[in-house]
Amino acid sequence: MRKTLLFWLSLSLGVMTAVDASAAEAVTPMPVPPDLMRVVQMVQKRLLLLPEYGVFDDIGFAVKGQTIVLTGQASRPILKSAAERVIKGIEGVEQVENRITVLPFQPFDEDIRVRAYRAIYSHPALNRYDPNRGSPLFTTSAALQAGLSLDPPLGYHPIHIIVQDGRLKLLGVVQNIADKTIAGLVAGTLENVFEVENGLAVANEMTPIRRDKKDKARM
Repeated sequence: MRKTLLFWLSLSLGVMTAVDASAAEAVTPMPVPPDLMRVVQMVQKRLLLLPEYGVFDDIGFAVKGQTIVLTGQASRPILKSAAERVIKGIEGVEQVENRITVLPFQPFDEDIRVRAYRAIYSHPALNRYDPNRGSPLFTTSAALQAGLSLDPPLGYHPIHIIVQDGRLKLLGVVQNIADKTIAGLVAGTLENVFEVENGLAVANEMTPIRRDKKDKARM
């Protein structure tokens, strides 16, 4: 029986962790065969290069044989379709199962996104993560009128802000535990937020996937 490998996609460092999803015991990192590693790296690259992928989105994927299962949350419908489109056609991928959830557009959630973005990326301890330091938050009239998630800030944002029904989740990677703690505390001070989940990873605590040594020796 083929194993299902789950991959956590880091938007900041390009680091992934592979785990055996079928294991009954505690999940631990696993080595990955070269052929599968090639597919995984290509999927990762294409997702990271998506211009539709922004600070208010989160994407992960799993590999089931020759099927890629896309997961996560998208603040715009265009991201869900774009992610599936770029994965199709990769050599070794026969099917794409798209489980990405499109978050409903709600003014209440939009307000939280705006305030969370400003509070986190303008904080003195965290503003070095902002790729647009010194630039206005809103760069187009569309962002002012339609909502920030429909015209999100450009650039690479390592801290992603996921909002649904008044609940806020932080995802991505920061450099140290202090930054993770500060980001969570900042998010926790925002008004009208029902719940805050700090899912940020710390760079030096992550274990990147690696090639299977046995397979590598046979190459």
